[in-house]
Amino acid sequence: MMPALNFGPALSLLTNLRTSSLQPFRAWARTTQKRVRPPCCREHAGMESRERARLLREGNACEAQLATILREPGRGRSPTIVLGGFVPDAVDQVFLLRRLLLRSGDVYYIKYPRERFSLPLLCAQLDDLVEELSSQGCAPVLFGVSFGAGIALEWLRRGNRTARLGALVLVSPVACLADVIDPTSAKPATLLGRALLPYLEAEKPVTDASVEKSRLVFRRMFEAGAQNKTALRQLMSVQDIGRIRDSVTASIREITTLGSLERVRALTSMPPLTDGFSAQLAPLTEAPALVLFAEREEAVLDPHSPTRFALDRATRAYLPNGRVENVLARPGDAPVQHASLVFHVVDFLPHLETFYREVRQAGLAIAA
Repeated sequence: MMPALNFGPALSLLTNLRTSSLQPFRAWARTTQKRVRPPCCREHAGMESRERARLLREGNACEAQLATILREPGRGRSPTIVLGGFVPDAVDQVFLLRRLLLRSGDVYYIKYPRERFSLPLLCAQLDDLVEELSSQGCAPVLFGVSFGAGIALEWLRRGNRTARLGALVLVSPVACLADVIDPTSAKPATLLGRALLPYLEAEKPVTDASVEKSRLVFRRMFEAGAQNKTALRQLMSVQDIGRIRDSVTASIREITTLGSLERVRALTSMPPLTDGFSAQLAPLTEAPALVLFAEREEAVLDPHSPTRFALDRATRAYLPNGRVENVLARPGDAPVQHASLVFHVVDFLPHLETFYREVRQAGLAIAA
């Protein structure tokens, strides 16, 4: 008779292997599968736009303010449009999320010009891209990070509440100046607020010294995430780390004084979400929405941020099919920082994977 087999020790071993010791490896495997080669992006010309042409013809914007739209082909029917923050550029912002995004469809990266910036022109370009994708039977996911999330919200407020979106993702949204600088405070309480302050003092000209000081703040904010050495070694090769650091540093260095001023003016032109709130307020979008806040937002978001207050306290008023989640580091790891999709991607991934899976399943159900 064959002796009874005892699978207890083996099952115990498998159970132990499912614990956190393998989680960094699993995250590394998921995120690096598409990193054996650099992003294969090509400029997307897009369709002609009457609104964009009107803005340019009437002198309300210029060619130098046009954003560049890059496209990386994916394999699904739910394309993603990425709007990055002030820095880094959109391609670098979601570098470690590419496998997840490309699984759902093409990825369109909105690269802001470094010399100039125009919010109305960028909104017109978004109009065109969403309309073009809709005409192809695709409902895109609008994915905004920090300042880019503010642009996404502003675009929706400017008459695009009924746009055919597949979903909306907002990571650490900054959607008005009061999000980073409390208007009732004598001085900014956040690091980003201090970086922007020189551009807001009308009585003082913006000098090279003040611009360089703000650049230094942005570099420090980026390097704060880079201090997470353990995560870096698990997620990126030395070459990847160097490439991203060089790219972000170049972006910070090459954004001109006028380009910086126009980006800050765009932020100051965005009214707080709480302005004019009422119970009868039309929602921003009926599409499924995910709002993610990091556990350590205080370097960027003011404690009295109107956007965080509005989305935390009245989520369903603005986003009827939305939810807000806080991204926390695993025990023993460095706290998750504002919009840190590079250095804390392991912590963001579970939230985004679950949401994208729901979006794909919903798309399949509609198609059926």
